[in-house]
Amino acid sequence: MYDYDVVVIGTGPGGEGAAMQAVKEGKNVCVVEKHKLIGGGCTHWGTIPSKALRHSIFRMTEFNSSSFTKDLGMSLNIGFPEMRRSAEAVIAKQVDMRQGFYNRNRVTLLHGHARFVDANTIEVCEEHGGCQLVTAASFVIATGSAPFQPPGVDFNHPRVYDSDTILKMNHTPTSVTIYGAGVIGCEYASMFRNLGCKVNLVNSRDKLLEFLDDEIIDALSYHLRERGVLIRHREVFERVETREDGAILHLQSGKMLKTDCLLWAAGRQGNTSEMGLETIDLTPNKRGQIEVNEDFQTKHPHIYAVGDVIGPPSLASAAYVQGRYAASHMIDGHADKAMIRDIPSGIYTSPEISSLGQTERDLTAACIPYEVGHSMFKSIARAQITGQTVGMLKLLFHRDTLEILGIHCFGANATEIIHIGQAIMSQQGTANSLKYFMNTTFNYPTMAEAYRVAALNGYNRLF
Repeated sequence: MYDYDVVVIGTGPGGEGAAMQAVKEGKNVCVVEKHKLIGGGCTHWGTIPSKALRHSIFRMTEFNSSSFTKDLGMSLNIGFPEMRRSAEAVIAKQVDMRQGFYNRNRVTLLHGHARFVDANTIEVCEEHGGCQLVTAASFVIATGSAPFQPPGVDFNHPRVYDSDTILKMNHTPTSVTIYGAGVIGCEYASMFRNLGCKVNLVNSRDKLLEFLDDEIIDALSYHLRERGVLIRHREVFERVETREDGAILHLQSGKMLKTDCLLWAAGRQGNTSEMGLETIDLTPNKRGQIEVNEDFQTKHPHIYAVGDVIGPPSLASAAYVQGRYAASHMIDGHADKAMIRDIPSGIYTSPEISSLGQTERDLTAACIPYEVGHSMFKSIARAQITGQTVGMLKLLFHRDTLEILGIHCFGANATEIIHIGQAIMSQQGTANSLKYFMNTTFNYPTMAEAYRVAALNGYNRLF
């Protein structure tokens, strides 16, 4: 009756997760990708290139700050354009690997822009002409997002960037203003400061990354300021004045910030334009995001949407598991809710931040009796050996049952460290217990032993 059982629009993490899950369950799957290469924004403009860039900058900073290299009179001074080239090899490997997934599983891959004709038909048009109609019993929209560009800001000016175009910057600025202090803004503030740039980080809210635990927010703010980042809270954009030698950000408070360049990092919008959604009575919100239910279904039960195109949490890891969940629900009529519950955040500032579960703010508001266990990295032998002593691991647990309620980590490799706690926190009943960390032998010296230190620290507070 249809050409395919499932058509997935987009080959980012959400699309790949949905396509692989559906084909593994025996469905005939087609994937549509607008661009020449697969992988979506995650591979080409977002997660992979920015994290590869961050790693290169971190390595140079680590080299230059080492007492060993200082004693030898050695230092590195590599510019931004050279740093960003480090991502090219990683991107190529990622594309080859993911292309292999589709080839091995015999998933049909079509290149072109997809537009809905009716609820079971899309038209796929290639860049240089030529269109074909494709029908399917079910669809997954996984088209991702792009940086939000407000009207009145000239993003064609060579000194004004968003989080996509910043990766094409062909010079190393001496100063930068970042408007928007969300995850992307904070990550780039860390990177540019580590390159030696003067950084203005402009935040329209009262605090940085307000969804995090307050203690982690304070630690991040302190560390950025200590590194020399100038943070300006409660400031709202009025206009951008461009000049040949830079850009001036005018704020509603009357302040003016002139720097070599401006990075606009205030929000993203879903990639839903010209998809023909109006023909199937789907109306995205003002940020181009599609409304879905708890199972990622749109108002049409056979059409799902996952990933950045539906809004927060806007994580590649979340998008992938949402895609898998949507495909399972589509095929079986149900899926395991545990797949999409308690997804850890990963923020690649320097140092990293990762968080899972409830914050102290949440637990206090809910009147849950909890206690706190800390492990400061400056006291961990492995951190002392590597010289990465900034940060901490924080465990929140129920003071009666010892159930782990929240894990918050700030420091080197935080996005890796979080998963040890995640494995225990996901256990059912009494298996989720602080005692696991107290009674388990951890290799020494490792960063993992921070869990034992934090668990004992918290347990000793009980009476």
